[in-house]
Amino acid sequence: MRITKIAASIMTLGMAVSPFAYATNGMNMEGYGPVSSSMGGASMAYDNGTAAVMNNPATLGLMQEGSRIDVALGLLAPDITSSMTGMPSAKSEATAFYMPAMGYVKKSGKFTYGAGVFSQGGMGTEYSATSFLAAGTSEKVRSEVGVGRFIIPLAYQMDDKITVAGSVDFVWAGMDLKMALSGGQFMDMVSSFGGTQTYGSASGSMVNTLAGAFGAGQLTGLNWARIDFSNDSAFTGQAKGDGFAFKLGGTYKISSQLTLGATYHSKTAIGDLTTTGATMSMNVSGPAVGGGPVTVPVKGSVAVHNFQWPQTIALGMAYQASDKLLVVADYKNIGWKDVMKNFSMTFTADGGAPMGMAGQSVDMTLNQNWADQNVFQLGAAYKTSDVLTVRGGVNIANNPVPDKYMHPLFPAIAKNHLTLGMGYAVSKQSNVDFAYVYVPKVSATNGSGVTVDFGGYSAQLLYSYLY
Repeated sequence: MRITKIAASIMTLGMAVSPFAYATNGMNMEGYGPVSSSMGGASMAYDNGTAAVMNNPATLGLMQEGSRIDVALGLLAPDITSSMTGMPSAKSEATAFYMPAMGYVKKSGKFTYGAGVFSQGGMGTEYSATSFLAAGTSEKVRSEVGVGRFIIPLAYQMDDKITVAGSVDFVWAGMDLKMALSGGQFMDMVSSFGGTQTYGSASGSMVNTLAGAFGAGQLTGLNWARIDFSNDSAFTGQAKGDGFAFKLGGTYKISSQLTLGATYHSKTAIGDLTTTGATMSMNVSGPAVGGGPVTVPVKGSVAVHNFQWPQTIALGMAYQASDKLLVVADYKNIGWKDVMKNFSMTFTADGGAPMGMAGQSVDMTLNQNWADQNVFQLGAAYKTSDVLTVRGGVNIANNPVPDKYMHPLFPAIAKNHLTLGMGYAVSKQSNVDFAYVYVPKVSATNGSGVTVDFGGYSAQLLYSYLY
């Protein structure tokens, strides 16, 4: 009964405060928990606290007998600038994302079990209404994508060498989007306008109505188009969906010094992210609008289709070189290729929409074509005294986002990270851990000539109570 109450409390609190996170291995965070994050994100084969539910749940079996409560707060501080030849550069105003996490686990005999809530990751930017990315709409453009998990793990220590584990994950996702397209960009997405559809496509009954109005001479110009659904909340997106996933893991203790670990994270099964109160706006000219240009807003609902988190496979080792020195190394493969082929959504107009568009819809797709990501995580921890441990590491990865399709609202292009941190034993029961991650600046230029510079840092602070 006590375990059930703790798990319910963790889920309630976590879903109330789980925010957006701008992550840096694609949309994943480079590490979960400050112990792991400070060592390059490596976490497969040693005790790294309740963050194991996000890493390798089998490492829960490596903890000492008893119970543990972890409460953490993270800060992600991206530094992102977009530029285009002949245009003033645009600096993203989304510079701070806060992400709490919490977990409880208990080891009793051969079993370890508990519950945890963690921010999985996401991405987000925000540019001013006067930036070139606003496409002349005089309204800001922004994106926020966030994914969180409530996780129930169970680890079983088969013998003094092998531990196996699994978890069931309830996954929820939220999204805000305020995106502007120039008239040329939108028309390039529509085949009936002679568009090449190089970067995406737009179709459906609303597009057919628009094309018919152009064909009949009722409309003569399209200056820009926008899609807007956003609640401007730091904690939840306007479009929401949820679903499930699972994890499997194991550790194998080769010797008193060397431990191996591996895990499999399933692809999620999240339903469509949906919302009402969305708006699709078009700035058009022609007889149908009295000459113009006139902005025509259409109210409606949005469904973002098949937004999933990818399968992950990881393996690693932990080598206890001495009583003071621990060396760790992991390899991780993140299957972005399967889940980030495109970004697809449907806008459906409400009743009473102008220009005969009531009940009509637009199916929009933005091409993404991400590649799978290979991540190498290396780190070490050195115990300088009975109470202080210092840590450091590197996280090395390929950029999964093709330059051609990189969108300045979704520039998940970071590659490498330098990490450091420390742990301090306040008492036999209380520990504090801290991590700082520096993201060196990288640049990418897409097929439309927009260059994004991405850098920044992140930090995590954790309090642990063991009893």
